Amino acid sequence: MIPLAVPDLTGNEKKYLNDCIDTTYVSSVGTYVNRLEEMVGEATGSRLAVCTSSGTTGLHAALTAVGVGHGDLVILPTFTFIASANAIRHCGAKPWLFDIDPSTWCIDVSQVERSLQEECTVSIDLNGKKTVTHSATGQRVAAIMPVYTLGNLPDMSKLHELAGQYGLPLIADAACAIGANYWDEAANESKRLGRLADLSVFSFNGNKTITCGGGGAVVGANERQLAHVKHLTTTARVWPDYDFDEVGFNYRMTNIQAAVGVAQMERLDRFVGRKREIRKWYKDSLSSYSDSAGVSLFPDTRGCSCWFSGIVLGKGQGFKQAKDVCERLKERGIEAKPFWKPVHLQAPYADCPVAKKEGGTSTDVADGLWDRIVTLPCSTNITDGELEAVSDAVREILLGQSRG
Repeated sequence: MIPLAVPDLTGNEKKYLNDCIDTTYVSSVGTYVNRLEEMVGEATGSRLAVCTSSGTTGLHAALTAVGVGHGDLVILPTFTFIASANAIRHCGAKPWLFDIDPSTWCIDVSQVERSLQEECTVSIDLNGKKTVTHSATGQRVAAIMPVYTLGNLPDMSKLHELAGQYGLPLIADAACAIGANYWDEAANESKRLGRLADLSVFSFNGNKTITCGGGGAVVGANERQLAHVKHLTTTARVWPDYDFDEVGFNYRMTNIQAAVGVAQMERLDRFVGRKREIRKWYKDSLSSYSDSAGVSLFPDTRGCSCWFSGIVLGKGQGFKQAKDVCERLKERGIEAKPFWKPVHLQAPYADCPVAKKEGGTSTDVADGLWDRIVTLPCSTNITDGELEAVSDAVREILLGQSRG
């Protein structure tokens, strides 16, 4: 079976894990945690990084650090893995759900701008602090949380502008985007992720480009908030005694996880380079079938880290057809899967507000996209021969569909 996405553990992972065992530093104290934080910070252009037990706990801590709390709303694209919404709910808040841009699959920034203007009121206290209130629910809008879908980025320059205009923290769910860069059209330059938002959160889950088996990391432009994240994730303990100054979390990464992460980060450039080669392979081998089979490929914005690659079935197709393609690929020894179901269609979030939109239903792009997606094998250690086998099988299946 050609797997969908498995880690390449052929570097120093075993050596560093043995070092943890030999030194007995297997828990949350150890040199590898510090080394991984340094490596992630350097790779992303952030002066600091805070390693966490998962990407979700990193998001929860980041949102808590910027003041998101009970009864608040957080601006979030509906097309995301449910962990993004879960982190918001763990704060006692709700996601305010937005559609996506079809060219990036990231949050529709124009919809965010329009909704802040037309669906909210802004008050300013005597100290100049702004409070944004969602008019329909009376809830405070506490943050903007874009998601870097597949390693693509939305218009972060505009989101940064909106965040400043409305006094809102900008927290980026960068779970799958390590190794990506942001191309700033206005400045005509590439920027690293670590300073694009107040705080940005990566995941190191098993299917990510860089894995620790689990875990995550928080980076950002605001060092005070990063220090607060560090404090929160280490139980809010005030050293050296057992004193605690707020409700904290035990969200620390273990030294064992970090040891794997350090070995992975040593090959970050090679892994991201291979992900981009895989995306190009599928584009070159399958794009000619866009007319005959009615398929399209994943978006590939400048600087994308290309976490996952795959195809989008033609309009008129749906989840049944996507599952059928996956089953037919499985029969040929190839693992493929559908992708995220939007948050507004998930039972725990059925009561969340959805932003309005002019000229269509409020989530028409996400609604018309999600059930046609098929992700294809994209492990960093996949061989060219395996890629060729996948492409051949996809062409055979799609051509059969186009004729039938």
